[in-house]
Amino acid sequence: MSTSSDVLVIGAGPAGMTLACDLLRRGVAVRIVSASSEGFQGSRAKGVQPRTQEVFDDLGVLDALGARSTTYPRLGVHLGPLTLRRTMIPLHEATEAVPHADTLLIGQYDTDAALRRRIAELGGEVEFGTRLTDLEPSADGVRATLEGPDGTTSAHAGYLIGADGGASTVRTLLGIPFDGTTDESDRMIVADLVLDGLSRDLWHVWPGLGGRFMALCPMPGGEVFQLMLKLRAGEEADVTTDGLTAKIRSFSGARSVTVSRVRWSSVWRPNTRLARRYREGRILLVGDAAHVHPPTGAQGLNTGVQDAYNLGWKLGQTLAGAPDSLLDTYEDERQPVAARVLGLASEIYASTRNRPTAAMTRGDEERQLSLGYRGGPLAPSVAEDATGVRPGDRAPNIDWTDPESGPQRLIDHLRGPHFTLLALGEEAIASAADLPWPRSGAPLRTVALPSSEADRAARAYGTRTPAHILIRPDGYVAYTANGRWAESAARFGALALPA
Repeated sequence: MSTSSDVLVIGAGPAGMTLACDLLRRGVAVRIVSASSEGFQGSRAKGVQPRTQEVFDDLGVLDALGARSTTYPRLGVHLGPLTLRRTMIPLHEATEAVPHADTLLIGQYDTDAALRRRIAELGGEVEFGTRLTDLEPSADGVRATLEGPDGTTSAHAGYLIGADGGASTVRTLLGIPFDGTTDESDRMIVADLVLDGLSRDLWHVWPGLGGRFMALCPMPGGEVFQLMLKLRAGEEADVTTDGLTAKIRSFSGARSVTVSRVRWSSVWRPNTRLARRYREGRILLVGDAAHVHPPTGAQGLNTGVQDAYNLGWKLGQTLAGAPDSLLDTYEDERQPVAARVLGLASEIYASTRNRPTAAMTRGDEERQLSLGYRGGPLAPSVAEDATGVRPGDRAPNIDWTDPESGPQRLIDHLRGPHFTLLALGEEAIASAADLPWPRSGAPLRTVALPSSEADRAARAYGTRTPAHILIRPDGYVAYTANGRWAESAARFGALALPA
């Protein structure tokens, strides 16, 4: 049996499912398969950063996460009889520019479940128990051999996406080097436990000697703790209820703690790697298939989701007739971000080797709001030291009042698979109607701010009125123009729009 689709996504973790959601809402025929027999059951990647919340807001997923998430609790650092309370991830006041300000604590099992439900709402489904065994690129697509519940099948797709994790079969079959290191001597138990004898108002941390530590984080829902326990060299990774009870009691001195159930467990090793390239013709890599991170800093899931968000609109445009070179900009924009995030997470993790408390402080960079694409192929004229909001930067939210519709938020107008043109001032509004825009691919939605509101919006973006500010479907500024509107639109259109 043979099937056909526009895009075949191999792997149904957060990155693969984010991509499937984005493509499905664009009307792209997507098939997404997973070698696993069911959805992921562990809490593993538990931090959803503010920038990722903006992505999930756009995709219609964020509301589903709200009831299953909390902000991070304070740390309780246990030093013998003393418990020091510390703030690792500070709370932030929501602002006009950043409506989603705080990092959310939510088990990956809940994030994945919300994405699966959204895929179903959009008319798709995750096919579990279906494994890629071979692939054959061709000029017009990729033919994949899949092993599933009904045996061996053949699937043809215009594009194939490897979203199948750090041990990616797609990347392996392509022979793409996965540069970096794996430290087999450094092991950590990560597990979801139901236990008694420990309060749920703190993220409990017990520092040890030689970089050892144990942490138990209360997960939302009122039952599960996530355990992170760094093992000694040669120490057995006993993940039974009795074995973990004994380890926790030994490390903490808390004789009242008893593990009643192990919902999920894994033995983690530091694995820091980056794919040498993200694209091979019509095959592309996203998420852990392209980069794997230490768990410090809550960066891995977030970086993978944003890979998919960057790639989704570009695949949609290319399928609609945009230049094939648009897909090259995916690696050009996302690989440097992954390298930077890898460096940040690795630096934090390395500092814990001799000082376990080093990972107990988080700064603003982990929130990923400042990551952008200045100087990249879609923003080639922007200097890194340019001030104000420039092409390649995240488009901050702005609020204004429409005389007819009342209070408005830009983030609400960005929600959807379209480009957004902010037209600031009467001259810009009048000229917006004459901008040429292709009928295929992502549509253009114009948001007009009259002169009474335009000046404040222009100041927020570091420009002047009249102005056109084109915002890409992934929420980054494509260009700003203060005149010669059609010329600016044509320059960007040659890069990213169907002919």
